[in-house]
Amino acid sequence: MPATLHFIEPDWPAPANVLALSTTRQGGCSASPFASLNLGHHVGDSAAAVAENRGLVASALPVGTGIQWLSQVHGTRVVEAGRGCEYPQADAAWSRHVKKACAVLSADCLPVLFCSTSGDRVAAAHAGWRGLLDGVLEATVAAMGVDSDQILAWMGPAIGPRAFEVGPEVREQYLAA
Repeated sequence: MPATLHFIEPDWPAPANVLALSTTRQGGCSASPFASLNLGHHVGDSAAAVAENRGLVASALPVGTGIQWLSQVHGTRVVEAGRGCEYPQADAAWSRHVKKACAVLSADCLPVLFCSTSGDRVAAAHAGWRGLLDGVLEATVAAMGVDSDQILAWMGPAIGPRAFEVGPEVREQYLAA
């Protein structure tokens, strides 16, 4: 039986109707080495465990909330949640629909959650170093269709410099951008 899910909740001035959170690895049913709340199909975990874990997350949301999952590709493509295929290849999703959540997966990459100050638009972006360099955050803000000064953003947990080094070639790409 899965343990209790644990969430990290942003401390940001989002409108009361916006629910934002980041999962931890606790509370799922995946076996080692994925233990326990693995939400990714792409890492070799069993499809049944991932489906159960995603169901656990869905059950923690308000009744009737659907989740837009993505097949992330370390790019800049942004999709509108609920439009197109079930798992579009993209690194960000946005929604203007109540009860349509946007989800991104992150391990060492940076998850960034957005909402309009009015609370009528939300988005989630998966920002690895390539996506950051290529403009995934800018593309997400543009896709939301709201003036950038009317958007709030929260950066979720990500790997830090003590655990991950980038080579000089990555630094040079940022300096050249």
